[in-house]
Amino acid sequence: MAATTFEMDGSVMEGGGQILRVSAALSCIQGASIKINKIRAGRSTPGLRPQHLSGLELVRDLCNGNLEGATVGSSEITLTPGKIKGGNHIADTQTAGSVGLLMQISLPCAVFAQGPSELCLKGGTNAEMAPQIDYTMKVFKPIVERFGVQFDCDLRMRGYYPKGGGEVVLKVNPVKELSPINMTERGNITKIYGRAFVAGVLPFKLAKDMSTAAVRTIRKEIKDLYVNIQSLQEKDKACGNGNGIIIIAESSTGCIFAGSSLGKKGVYADKVGIEAAEMLLRNIRHNGCVDEFLQDQLIIFMALANGTSRMRTGPVTLHTQTAIHVAEQLTNAKFVIRKAEDEHGNNDTYIIECQGVGATNPSL
Repeated sequence: MAATTFEMDGSVMEGGGQILRVSAALSCIQGASIKINKIRAGRSTPGLRPQHLSGLELVRDLCNGNLEGATVGSSEITLTPGKIKGGNHIADTQTAGSVGLLMQISLPCAVFAQGPSELCLKGGTNAEMAPQIDYTMKVFKPIVERFGVQFDCDLRMRGYYPKGGGEVVLKVNPVKELSPINMTERGNITKIYGRAFVAGVLPFKLAKDMSTAAVRTIRKEIKDLYVNIQSLQEKDKACGNGNGIIIIAESSTGCIFAGSSLGKKGVYADKVGIEAAEMLLRNIRHNGCVDEFLQDQLIIFMALANGTSRMRTGPVTLHTQTAIHVAEQLTNAKFVIRKAEDEHGNNDTYIIECQGVGATNPSL
């Protein structure tokens, strides 16, 4: 990539915060300035929201960079990165903005830092339209570690909408380079488990109702496995009121899938449980190796890995197509998407292949 500032249109394809996260992380890792315009142009509240701003400021701090135009509501920013130093940093959305999304923008940068990083991320741990922290720890973490990424994730406080107040501490060790992954064999589903929770003043019965409805839904389709969903009342380590459920399935080859849902005012608890169960079943049916929410989160690591990565998926999401678009614009990585033509595939099964750029950490 040339030393000139690269321009990225923030309104293309998925047109949301993801373009911002992938672009800023790649800019930081490659040491190249980036200007992102038309940020979230099509959204009901366009421009930067507090969580996007916190994420950009965190990247700026990690790499001793310069960030221009970054205020809430801004539709154009310029990031000029320095060297990624690592160290201790705090990012606080001061809302229920997702700590999982703060992690998405900062983790790739910390992996290529000059030394270890400790990131204290504050906001919502279980928020709508973002991965629940349980998903990040139980699904994303073990899979991304296959690239050689090394990090610990300490959940200190859960935070719920609208106040947030959650806190997660991320400890990241830098690596010299990332290894490619090959996830093309699904195997059989061997284990299904999860947690249904209530926090704050909400009655414990809600957790039981979510769990019971979810188990009943799964049993209609998967009859031979014990489904272990714990019902929990969160008292000490939770800020605010909330309820929700996450259900995880593991396969014989180490693939991990999840379905999740959060309670809302006026929505029956059993409906929340059924929604999470149906999401999980939908992601198991397509015979891929990752679910629809992990797909796009792995693209940046595939692009940076040293070699060819392959990932078997269900239908390729718009988020994934967007992440591929950004990665191909900002790196020399090459992606190919093709139908999976084997006996285990169906109309909805695809292979995403990437020839990664083999980014190396100059300081290690």
